[in-house]
Amino acid sequence: MTLRLYDTGTRALRDFVPLAPGHASVYLCGATVQGDPHIGHVRSGVAFDVLRRWLLAHGNDVAFVRNVTDIDDKILNKAAGAGRPWWEWAATFERSFTWAYDQLGVLPPSIEPRATGHVTQMVEMMERLIENGHAYAAGGDVYFDVQSYPEYGALSGHKLDDVHQGESAAEGKRDPRDFTLWKAVKPGEPSWPTPWGPGRPGWHLECSAMAEFYLGAAFDIHCGGRDLVFPHHENEIAQAKCAGDDFAQYWLHNGWVTMSGEKMSKSLGNVLSVPNVLKKVRPQELRYYLGSAHYRSNLEYSDEALDESAKSYQGLESFVLRTHKRAGGVELGTWTEGFAAALDNDLSVPIALAEIHGKASEGNSALAAGDLDAARVAAGQVRAMLAILGVDPLDEHWTQSGGDTETAMEALDVLVRADLDRRQQARTEKNWAVADEVRDRLIKAGIEVTDTPDGPEWSLKAGQ
Repeated sequence: MTLRLYDTGTRALRDFVPLAPGHASVYLCGATVQGDPHIGHVRSGVAFDVLRRWLLAHGNDVAFVRNVTDIDDKILNKAAGAGRPWWEWAATFERSFTWAYDQLGVLPPSIEPRATGHVTQMVEMMERLIENGHAYAAGGDVYFDVQSYPEYGALSGHKLDDVHQGESAAEGKRDPRDFTLWKAVKPGEPSWPTPWGPGRPGWHLECSAMAEFYLGAAFDIHCGGRDLVFPHHENEIAQAKCAGDDFAQYWLHNGWVTMSGEKMSKSLGNVLSVPNVLKKVRPQELRYYLGSAHYRSNLEYSDEALDESAKSYQGLESFVLRTHKRAGGVELGTWTEGFAAALDNDLSVPIALAEIHGKASEGNSALAAGDLDAARVAAGQVRAMLAILGVDPLDEHWTQSGGDTETAMEALDVLVRADLDRRQQARTEKNWAVADEVRDRLIKAGIEVTDTPDGPEWSLKAGQ
């Protein structure tokens, strides 16, 4: 089956056909490094890491660019408020984002360019825009002339008469709908020299210039959060097209992490930082949670939902590790046809997870029946599918980063199984007092027991 992706630009599922056979080029709008990352920030990193892994699984070489916005009004304001240099502030939180991505097992990008390192490319793009009649300078600022591009609004569906850039009025701007490419220098702010005077780049210009520099005038996929469709991505398209680039062929946007129906953001005060959430669950459990919903859907956060997701992952993990122990190892297998069909259908992870859990259930039945060969095959398939989602329990990223997780889980399984056998014997003898006492002790220790048709199964409570 051909990989089909929902393209925001055409508002339709499209077969993915890369510009160069066997090579996929992807640009992801990365972090504006103004503060510590919350789980809403890193959801796009997880979602499009799954895309990247699936493209690789399809045999593609993948060039994956994820930028860093390290110069921005918010960065300058927060650094000034804290009495720190802007560059130190940006570097500090760039490291925080890198740490968060690493914790969640997100593959490093092919390149992670910073905006401040590409002013030359931005100046060149502005020169082309002015020469082509799509931009103009005024008092040291440079603006894009929105009316000069008839297709403006095609990505977002905005009509030109309804456009509001969210920028303050400025002297010299011909039309309030025009947006800023370059900001003239202000006292105390960093600046770079240009033909129109010193200043610093506008946010939208950065990504167009960096995408062109690393991926060329035309590339395959541009990704980002849904909140970036307008004005950021709309403006990126306008800049690139009017500078002569064909730009992105597909536009993919992930949904938000919400709380009480509202987008998670610092301004709402409902931020859950990655370090804080990792006090509740392990990194692989947080990744599993963030990737469990369809990437285009909003993910409504609650502690209960996080805990339930962690338990779901622990059940899969427990099956793989117990099989690994009892069968003498589990090699990576191949994913099922149902799993491949789900991911080929616009990365439908919820359907893929149902396939994984179904295969794990088959494997648990085989384990219970003592059929270690069948259990090993099932566990290999589960591993292969979880690897595409970035949460294979036997991947060295998780076995090394969590201490000796595998050995600890194996040892714990031996102890818990002894108690479960005792409880099962008590139930057979209708000694309910002993059966309940064993179950209560396990629950107190943070171990939950689920009675299934194939016998009792256990999992760690989230956060244990």
